[in-house]
Amino acid sequence: MTLKTTLQTLTIATALGASLTASAQKVKAPEGGKQISNELIGIFFEDISYSADGGLYAELVQNGSFEYNPTERDGWGAGTAWRMIRPGHSLGMMMPQMENPIHPNNPTYMQLTIERVGHYYDYDGWTGFGIRNDGFDGIAVKAGEKYDFSVFLRNADSKSKEVRIVLVEEKREEGQRHTTPTVLAEVTITTEGSDWKKYQATLTASADCEKANLQLLCLTTGVIDVDMVSLMPEDTYKGHGLRRDMVEALEGLKPKFMRFPGGCVVHGGGDGFWNTYRWKTTIGPKEQRRGLKNTWGYHQSMGLGYFEYFQLCEDMGMEPLPILPCGVSCQGTNGGWGMKGQAQDVVPMSEMDEWVQDALDLIEWANGDATTTWGKKRAEAGHPEPFNLKYLGIGNEEKITPEFEERFKYMYNKVLEKYPNIIIVGTAGPGSHKGNPDFDNGWRLAEEIDLPILDEHYYEPRDYFLNNQQNYDNYPRDRKTKVYLGEYAAKDKKMLDALYEALYLLGIERNGDIVTMTSYAPLFAKKHHESWNPDLIYFDNSRVYLTCSYYVQQMFGTTSGNYYYGDVATFSDGDKYQGTSCVLNTEKGELYIKVVNASDQPKTANIDLARFKKLPKTAEVITISGEPEQENNYDAQPIAPKTSSVKVAKQMTFTAEPYSCSSIKIKF
Repeated sequence: MTLKTTLQTLTIATALGASLTASAQKVKAPEGGKQISNELIGIFFEDISYSADGGLYAELVQNGSFEYNPTERDGWGAGTAWRMIRPGHSLGMMMPQMENPIHPNNPTYMQLTIERVGHYYDYDGWTGFGIRNDGFDGIAVKAGEKYDFSVFLRNADSKSKEVRIVLVEEKREEGQRHTTPTVLAEVTITTEGSDWKKYQATLTASADCEKANLQLLCLTTGVIDVDMVSLMPEDTYKGHGLRRDMVEALEGLKPKFMRFPGGCVVHGGGDGFWNTYRWKTTIGPKEQRRGLKNTWGYHQSMGLGYFEYFQLCEDMGMEPLPILPCGVSCQGTNGGWGMKGQAQDVVPMSEMDEWVQDALDLIEWANGDATTTWGKKRAEAGHPEPFNLKYLGIGNEEKITPEFEERFKYMYNKVLEKYPNIIIVGTAGPGSHKGNPDFDNGWRLAEEIDLPILDEHYYEPRDYFLNNQQNYDNYPRDRKTKVYLGEYAAKDKKMLDALYEALYLLGIERNGDIVTMTSYAPLFAKKHHESWNPDLIYFDNSRVYLTCSYYVQQMFGTTSGNYYYGDVATFSDGDKYQGTSCVLNTEKGELYIKVVNASDQPKTANIDLARFKKLPKTAEVITISGEPEQENNYDAQPIAPKTSSVKVAKQMTFTAEPYSCSSIKIKF
């Protein structure tokens, strides 16, 4: 056995949770169990359907850097999401400029020329020409909450100016021609000098409002440059700039890892290498990050960048799983998915060292100390301790062509040469099923190079998950390469879809020695901006909407363990519509029995707990149930977990109600 193979074997064992020591275990696993991955349930975040800007990233101003442009969407430009306002018959103009910007990565800013200021009493004494931003479908604020405003300003004419910053609610009463504005919060700042300077203030909302807007009104005539306009709620998740309720929804899943930033976002989607996500331009001060056209048809400000991704993983106790491009673009490039068999772009091999270096620098940034070049950049950003990166993904759903294989192997070997303890996750291409040429070639390549983990993806009608619960039973047990099911979902969001996903997940738990990780996809979608359906969590500016599939993922995430017992729970008259699993978490000292019944009749499961010692008298039961075609949506949330209890005995039965998924938690 070579040193390389030995290291790979050790890292795979670590990935499967074999590193749990006896001293860390509250209970000893009885005989008859099979050790499985304790990282089975994770999440996959991709900026699709406005999941980042306008979503998880708590920034309330849209296009605050004025970098929107027509290459992202027809009709877009620097002024998108902005408009001029002239209260009191003020006069002026706005004009995008690019001369002497704050930073070359953010070259566009807005220049305001104020020719006349006025006074209009209906506007509560507002004066001055200005600009207005309505955020992402409005700016939602809450009474008494504080919002941190910031902006970069420069007096283009070297003349100091007063600028009034106002949060406004505008209402139109029935029969009224014009809206009536109400000031929710305001502050006035005074600009100084002729160089770019950052100004900050705090606005406290006086009332709740779902569709407020932010206005910058110049009270002094002259010329002023404006850039990087920001309004952030102070109440973000752990103060780290992410929307609290959305992260708390993720917390509820108890995920063990997070894959990011994509997805097709990683390698430029259908736009080629010019639009490839480069992690180095997403760290550092926000004004120095480079925005990017989003694969899904909008703009990424990169306010949610690699630092924030890693910080979120740390905050939630997840392993980070960043995905990097490997010199091969999405096969939809230069013609879309209709040409996916012939339109793959590749980096010349003579240029591959640049992409390899990006991977090596990322590992150093995440794991190096402050004496290293990239570790120092992380420390200077506010995180002196390493992030302790364990996993690194290379590639996403690329067609497994000879060009891909050559570049993947080159990058794979170079990374392991310098960092042999990093666990590399590869890709099985698009449409990961046996018989698909990319799938078969992906597995052939994985076995050839002893790849630790291979990422499979598939989205299928609900019946696929019902009829293929034994899928991973047939995988070779002697394979060194384990499976990461990185993207999957039934193609609807009804209760029955979630139950069939639950049945499939029972099969994955049963094969947790083969499958090391899973993540449902996509994760988030914003109301009126859905690029893909279904999604796990929907949201608008004020709340989140949890699907039936969310509650299934939550159940499996909160009942994960490291030993599987296949003979503890069985149905006396079950068929493919019923399933069970039994998982022991030795670290927590908890046993979880899951029972799924996707039929229209009650079904009884027999439970044998004879091998487990010191059983409690009662156990908590969580149940998700509903009608098969019910769904949680923006209008109604009929499906939610219910809590009850059962008496515990060495031999016991559990009756599963129709169309239900239940978990029994036995705490030793």
